[in-house]
Order: sequence, then structure tokens, then C-alpha cells
Amino acid sequence: MLLPRLALGLLASIGRSTLELLRGTGRVAMFAAVTISHLVRPPWYPTELLHQLLRIGYFSLPVVGLTALFTGGALALQIYAGGARFNAETVVPSIVAIGIVRELGPVLGGLMVAGRVSSSIAAELGTMRVTEQIDALTTLSTNPVKFLILPRVLAAVIAMPVLVGVGDVIGVFGGYLVGTERLGFQSTTYILNTIDFLQVTDVTSGLVKAAVFGFILSIIGCYFGYHSGRGARGVGQATTNAVVTASILILAANYLLTEAFF
Repeated sequence: MLLPRLALGLLASIGRSTLELLRGTGRVAMFAAVTISHLVRPPWYPTELLHQLLRIGYFSLPVVGLTALFTGGALALQIYAGGARFNAETVVPSIVAIGIVRELGPVLGGLMVAGRVSSSIAAELGTMRVTEQIDALTTLSTNPVKFLILPRVLAAVIAMPVLVGVGDVIGVFGGYLVGTERLGFQSTTYILNTIDFLQVTDVTSGLVKAAVFGFILSIIGCYFGYHSGRGARGVGQATTNAVVTASILILAANYLLTEAFF
């Protein structure tokens, strides 16, 4: 009797977890659909959009730039060390460029911005929920989704491709610095190999990924902040859930988009 009870308890626990996951997925999907629906309906708030572009895009540039710079340098060292085993050191420029533009630039940029922006959005909206500022907007006949959510989501979708594009350039430059200063590559040869092997589809796929990641990290941050629990504990939990969920979804979406593109 004990074994069947344990088996039933395990199955019930798995079932509850599955249902909760599906329920949460549905809530996020409905929240995203409502947000997108407001994109084509006035009023719009361009001042708030510009403010969010500055916060999400410009202020995230140092983090994305430094991450890309050191990633490009480390990638060049690793590829050189691996290629030396097969006498293929000359592939360093092309592999660094492709790796940064296709994968590491969008993914690491998305994860870094998720850690910075998703947490910030969730904490800000969660605090507004706790202090009843969101309820006050409704009382003043201002739609909270249109005023608070839509500008943040739209700003992230616009800013992320720009951030990733700048990060790609910096990452390739980091590989160039390491390749020419530490690994003995000629400057002209390194640049020519990078240009010859890099294709337009490599760049565009990374930028499309960046836009999708921007939507994911912003909508997740907004969702958890908007539905934050009461008190400091609720805000802290919303912030943590936003960063963890956004990071996991970015990695999952990266695989799906890579399958679609390549």
C-alpha cells in the first residue's frame, strides 16, 4: 500500500506543477496579447517611450559593451588554442566574428540586459503596485498597461537590436585586439578574414534574435512587477522571478530561433 501511495503522490505533484506551469504560461501570453493590442490604439505616450529608450538602451550600453569586449577576447584565445591542435589557427578571425554575431552577442547581451532591465522594471512596477500608484492611474482614467507597460516593451524591442549591433562591433574588436597583440596576427589579414567570412544573414539573424529577446525580457519584467505581491517580500520575489524566467526564456528562444534560421 505504501508504494502505490508514494507513486500517486509523485504523479499528483508532477500534475500540479505541470498545471501551474501551463496556467502561468497562459497568463503571460494573455498579458502580452493585451499589451500588443494597445499598440494600435490611442492615446500614445511618446515622452514616456523616449524616457524608457534612454533608461533601457543608453544606460545598458556600458554593460553590454564590456561584456562583448571581454567575450571577444576570450573567444579568440580559446579558438586559437583549439585550432592549434589541428594546425588551423587561421580560422580565429572568421570563427570569432561568426560566434559573436550569431550567438554570443545576442545571447549574452540579452542575459545582461535581462539582469539589469527585467529586475529594474519588476522592482519599479512592484513598488508602484504596493504603494497603490497603479490603482491611482486607473482612478485618473489612465490605462496602466498603455502608460506603464507598452512604452517599456516597445523601448526594449527597439533598443536591443541597437545594443547588440554595437556589442557585435565591440566583441569583434576585442577578438581583433587579442589576435593582433597576443596571437601574432597581421592587422590587415585579420580584418580581411573577418569581412570575407561574415555574411549579411549572420548579422540580420542576430539582430532579429535581439528584438525577440528585448520583447521577452521586458514583458516578463512587466508581468511580474505588475502582478507583484504586497510588501517588500512580494517585490523582491517578483524581481527574482522576472530575472530567472527571462533568462530561461531567452536561452530557449535562442535555440528555437537558431533552428529556424540555420
